[in-house]
Amino acid sequence: MDPAPAVAGDVSRVAGYEIEDGLRAAPSGSGRPIRIAGVDEVGRGAWAGPVVVCAAVTDLTPPPVLRGRGDRTIGLTDSKLLTEAHRESFAELLPGWLAGHAIGAAGPEEIDEIGMTEALRRAAVRALESLPVTPDVVILDGKHDFLSRPWRVRCEVKADQRSVTVAAASVLAKVHRDRLMAELDGAFPGYGFADSAGYPSPVHQRALQESGPTPHHRMSWSYLDDLPRWRHLKKHRDPLAGEGQLSLL
Repeated sequence: MDPAPAVAGDVSRVAGYEIEDGLRAAPSGSGRPIRIAGVDEVGRGAWAGPVVVCAAVTDLTPPPVLRGRGDRTIGLTDSKLLTEAHRESFAELLPGWLAGHAIGAAGPEEIDEIGMTEALRRAAVRALESLPVTPDVVILDGKHDFLSRPWRVRCEVKADQRSVTVAAASVLAKVHRDRLMAELDGAFPGYGFADSAGYPSPVHQRALQESGPTPHHRMSWSYLDDLPRWRHLKKHRDPLAGEGQLSLL
């Protein structure tokens, strides 16, 4: 999940296997160890760019750690509690440690057409269906089950700080999306995509006022209401025509 970021470098809340251990204690019914996937997303609240979801599966071994200053070590946790350098370092280590991981995404046009909740669900399904194994249960960060059937879902508040599996998904999703937005910065300079990743920074808002939205902006979002020069571009979903119908008003 990606609400307001915490102070970078705050790694006092290192993730563990608290949630996974509880799930493993319940009988699986399959005669084999339960397969658990952690899922986390990034980009939900951005004005531009895709929403990105990572699904990760661990073998329940201890996760990698980073060497800090002196005898200090940096443990795996919610991506928002790690510095950019630590996220990048973990992103290099995690694929070799995880039993499997996959990325799914939904772009701005899809978000405009079907709404964020359904776009988020589709991105998560794309990630889960790309895993090398089908998980028996999926841990989601937060209270809301945006995935639902046929997946068996366990929603947990602050799962990205309590579950190693979700923390790994959190880091990989964040790094993947940040890299995508940095690439867009080269094609659309002035919007601050490399720094703000499509979120409403002052630089981003100023560029929108002066130059208008790019093809990578979400055109059904309310930020356009505050841009008189570009307000006519806003897409509106027709509630009588179905979830996927859009019109320009």
